[in-house]
Amino acid sequence: MPLIEIEHLAKSYRVIQKKEGLGASIRGLFRREYRTVQAVRGIDLTVEAGEFVAFLGPNGAGKTTTLKLLSGVLTPSGGTARVMGHVPWKRENPYRRRFALVMGQKNQLWWDLPAAESFRLHQHIYRIEPRQFQQTCDELTDLLGVGHLLGRPVRELSLGERMKMELIAALLHSPDVLFLDEPTIGLDVVAQHTIQTFLKHYQQVRNVTILLSSHYMKDVAALCGRVVIIAQGRIVYDGSLAGIRDRFAAEKIISLAVADGRIPPDLDRYGEVLSIEPPRAKLRVPRGAVPEVLARLLESCPIEDITVEDPPLEEVIAAVFAQSESKDEG
Repeated sequence: MPLIEIEHLAKSYRVIQKKEGLGASIRGLFRREYRTVQAVRGIDLTVEAGEFVAFLGPNGAGKTTTLKLLSGVLTPSGGTARVMGHVPWKRENPYRRRFALVMGQKNQLWWDLPAAESFRLHQHIYRIEPRQFQQTCDELTDLLGVGHLLGRPVRELSLGERMKMELIAALLHSPDVLFLDEPTIGLDVVAQHTIQTFLKHYQQVRNVTILLSSHYMKDVAALCGRVVIIAQGRIVYDGSLAGIRDRFAAEKIISLAVADGRIPPDLDRYGEVLSIEPPRAKLRVPRGAVPEVLARLLESCPIEDITVEDPPLEEVIAAVFAQSESKDEG
């Protein structure tokens, strides 16, 4: 059976509808108007044990809300979900001990205390046997290279160092399921790479099931074999990373280098010219027209080098978001 099972899961909020102007504000004190916001609109999803799944979508798509529902922070408006056989919003202790939630914009560590003190608190909360706690803590701090920082107050750590400590705190009780919401947000390239390498190694060794929400496509490309895209509270794609390009990338990028350095003046007749830096140029052409364009280019000028690539993943994902929003509005 799947480790995570979601059927028609929905979450809506009733929020105050505020109007501009002093008069409207005063009237609002006595008679409030509300509107319903649908954060999640009846999604269906299954995740098998040991999968590393990317959960993508634009801001406001419902990603974080879904992760909060699965971790029991929120109660749904409709539908059902079971994680490892548990209904998350029942908040049963056996379930709490088997999952972890890490949110890149939230802290679970005591700000003015060393991370080691927060780790000990987690040890008591999850009732981790002392020897197991020390072994796990030593392993995680060694993998992330932060052992020398355990005695320093959390407020004195850099953003990247704090995120490493957050991951350690979340993994001390060896959860079977890990929910990650923007774990590399705001981090520099080095810190991002360190966390990516750590997560990849940890998932492979422990076979933990991970659901990752991130805006960084490098996180997704480096870690996830499966991608789920949510837009307007609905799942619009569920499949492989390569499948996104095959399904949604209608164009290809052709990069060429001309032997004599003379770029054809009529290059735009082959496709959209993206850049010209003699002896190199770059074109965007429809996917189906690539063979014909290549043949014409090879006939028209002395090509020294030529490559055909997919558009950047960020560009493809953005097109998926835009397409989904336009369908919803229509």
